[in-house]
Amino acid sequence: MSKDLFAQEAIAQIPKLLTLQDRNPHSPNYGCFDRNYWQYKIIDFPSGMAQEFVWPLALAYDTEIPSNPFYQKPILRDWVEAGIIFAAKRSHADGSCDDYFPYERAGGAAAFSLLACIESYTQLQLNHQRAIDFFIQRADWLAHHQESGRLTNHQALIVLCLELLSRLLKTDRWQEQKEQRLEQVLSWQNPEGWFQEYEGCDCGYHTLTISCLARIYELTPSSQLQEAIAKAVTLASHFIHPDGSYGGEYTSRNTYNFFPHGFELVGKWIPEALSINDQFLKGLANGLAPCYADDHIIGHHTWNYLLAWRDFVRDRPPTAPRPSDRLWLPAAGLLIDRRQDTELYLALNKGGVFKLFREGKLIASDTQFSLQIQDGKKIKNAVAHLVSSDYHIQVDEHKIKINGAFGWAKQKQMTPLNLMILRIIMLTLGRFFPNLIRKTLQKILITGKTPAPFTFSRTLEWQNQGWKITDELYGKSWENVVSAGIGCDQTSIYVVMSRTFQMGQLQPWLNLTDRIKSLKPGQVLKLERTP
Repeated sequence: MSKDLFAQEAIAQIPKLLTLQDRNPHSPNYGCFDRNYWQYKIIDFPSGMAQEFVWPLALAYDTEIPSNPFYQKPILRDWVEAGIIFAAKRSHADGSCDDYFPYERAGGAAAFSLLACIESYTQLQLNHQRAIDFFIQRADWLAHHQESGRLTNHQALIVLCLELLSRLLKTDRWQEQKEQRLEQVLSWQNPEGWFQEYEGCDCGYHTLTISCLARIYELTPSSQLQEAIAKAVTLASHFIHPDGSYGGEYTSRNTYNFFPHGFELVGKWIPEALSINDQFLKGLANGLAPCYADDHIIGHHTWNYLLAWRDFVRDRPPTAPRPSDRLWLPAAGLLIDRRQDTELYLALNKGGVFKLFREGKLIASDTQFSLQIQDGKKIKNAVAHLVSSDYHIQVDEHKIKINGAFGWAKQKQMTPLNLMILRIIMLTLGRFFPNLIRKTLQKILITGKTPAPFTFSRTLEWQNQGWKITDELYGKSWENVVSAGIGCDQTSIYVVMSRTFQMGQLQPWLNLTDRIKSLKPGQVLKLERTP
């Protein structure tokens, strides 16, 4: 499979990135990548995360393939430098930056954009003292900042930033903080191999953490880090689907993320890691990669794909056929079952959300029951796919059963009043306690589960060379149920990188409203399927 697929996919995004950037040297916002701020003027501050887009431009400048019109174009150097200087200009006095609301001081945005700026500056051999001063200031802030929530990929990004800047400046200024942060990252790795992302295992963000740690290992190798990476890569190899797609709604953060660069680096000493990318390239060639061409998230995969192209390992082992086996990860709440020509990816901790493949093709994607409930003048959404440790699970060789309660979907939206209140809070008390605001919003939008008055039972039973799915839905009354169904891609928490489109989502909604309406109080809805 041609490595140029990575580059071609990434280069295709460069025109959009340049559209997002203010490229007018006489503009006060020269270098800004937040078009909503500098062009549309519909927000009152620029997102600091957007300045990460300098890195795809810098990499495109050095990517020599026939279809790259940006190769060695001098103007790209100017636009990259402008992006770095704008990031410096719009940082807070302590070096931090905002992402979604003023005075947020977002750790993820600060780390992503700093990594991009350092790498671009180094690669293009720029020379600008203001940029260096900015790097130091932001690194100092990141070295001492701890955000709320456990997002291992952010912590790994910070370690990589500190390591790269230390080498650029030839200093040991952040040595202690770097070691402590790396120790924290490794301590957040579950014995099953995955790294914590909020409430559990997200195999997509897992690949970003691998990318960061693989790069750190190349710079500062250690046996402890090598062991952690090897365990993480082994785990990741199980989540590449037979059609070359990766991840989805059955993971903790509902993402289809796949960051290939780390597997090329690790492939130098674990050749089997290269097979993961080879399988993903087949999916990429068939149009099965998710679409991340969103104004806020377009950058991450673009630079990572270009790095995978740059560091692609030429000599690669053949991809071995998958054996029939079962991988059950009790701590992650995930089960993968492969037998004959069928592969099942099942989230036991999300009520039995699953993807099912047969003969290498996706035949079913299921995100459990969803009900719209009339509650006074409001319509609320009760779902059976929220992460929970309260589900009752039985796992046998040929039968898997999950019982549990529904939860209320997290559908909080911003209103003009909510935005005004948030602005007032952030411009007063919030600017001094941004982590408290972040923690509160995480609780509202992401973590936790509030029970809804419905329960379910899902049974998957191996029969006649296939899986039979039996669902039962219980409720005391169906009177207030407005609509009911099962979708292939429903999610109910706020995650920036989720809810992207992927071809596997071209499956019809299973409408169960009429069947619910025909039920009497206390009756059970029973649904049997053999995909």
